[in-house]
Amino acid sequence: MTVSATPSTQDSGVIAPYGGTLVDLMVSPSEREAVKSSATTTLECSDRNACDVELLVIGGFSPLRGFMHQEDYDAVVAGHRTAAGQLFGLPIVMDTDREDVSVGDRILLTYKGQDLAVLDVEDKWEPNKVLEAKGCYGTTSLEHPAVRMISMERKRFYLGGSLQGLELPERVFPCKTPAEVRAGLPAGEDVVAFQCRNPIHRAHYELFTRALHAQNVSENAVVLVHPTCGPTQQDDIPGSVRFQTYERLAGEVNNDRIRWAYLPYAMHMAGPREALQHMIIRRNYGCTHFIIGRDMAGCKSSLSGDDFYGPYDAQNFAKECAPELTMETVPSLNLVYTEEEGYVTAEHAEARGLHVKKLSGTQFRKMLRNGEEIPEWFAFRSVVDVLRSA
Repeated sequence: MTVSATPSTQDSGVIAPYGGTLVDLMVSPSEREAVKSSATTTLECSDRNACDVELLVIGGFSPLRGFMHQEDYDAVVAGHRTAAGQLFGLPIVMDTDREDVSVGDRILLTYKGQDLAVLDVEDKWEPNKVLEAKGCYGTTSLEHPAVRMISMERKRFYLGGSLQGLELPERVFPCKTPAEVRAGLPAGEDVVAFQCRNPIHRAHYELFTRALHAQNVSENAVVLVHPTCGPTQQDDIPGSVRFQTYERLAGEVNNDRIRWAYLPYAMHMAGPREALQHMIIRRNYGCTHFIIGRDMAGCKSSLSGDDFYGPYDAQNFAKECAPELTMETVPSLNLVYTEEEGYVTAEHAEARGLHVKKLSGTQFRKMLRNGEEIPEWFAFRSVVDVLRSA
């Protein structure tokens, strides 16, 4: 299921993918019909399955060449590594309720009228989802969205096996492949990844542009703004709307040190484990650095309001894993907006006694609904326009 590791730089001057080789599982056009007709049965993918299939086929999950076998699944659940010892944040598996699917079957994976891939079933098992929840998400509470997902959405059996890609899902947001993103990166320069799952506001923009000036980032580095546009928390803004906000903003700021791309990834809100998963994916897209925000991919109990993870758990875990990935982390600055100096760090504002302006996400959404004027220090007007019309 893995390819051997090679040195961490390539002839192109861009960091090598994890494992040394960018996986590409897409078959040639001349082979498609033969591969498709070799399938013995069909399974329809969920939105999450389709994201996983796409990232496997295009190499976003390199060095994986298909869905994990049980030994890799067990190893990742227990210790965020595959059986061969390579880092991996969360298991990548295909799920089904069908008892008639057996090892040796070739399954055509379909999605909304498309034929995505053929899966060679090499392993099938019934997972212990309680262990999976505790190992991956640190809790067995159904209040955690991913625990709820694996318990109530994911089906009874997991399938592992190699994939042959036929076509990629058609999406409202065009997702560049790792190879396409890499082709647009500067040789020999650092590439800082910025992950988000919400519309970008002024503070985000200040955050990722200032990351280019961090001490551990090269002088002519670029930032890859790489939002996830797959399934996420129920109360998040839909991916199709978020995509429009990114497109409008990319056109408005026109900054040649920013690269924009979209990631077909389904969020798990897994805190530390998710941070590791995102770093591996971003290395495969050519990134050398990753911005880690406070409480990245965190979530709260809907009963008590308590966080499932500490505010710096993801940062600390990512920093611990980064050297093995030959990547570096860039801590997310705690920026605030002040009347006197605009955006500065909270520490600077406190030391100077500056007047900080605040606007919560809840207040922002309420002002949007009521048609109230949104202050430009908080949100870009172009983004607000998209959200109002959605």
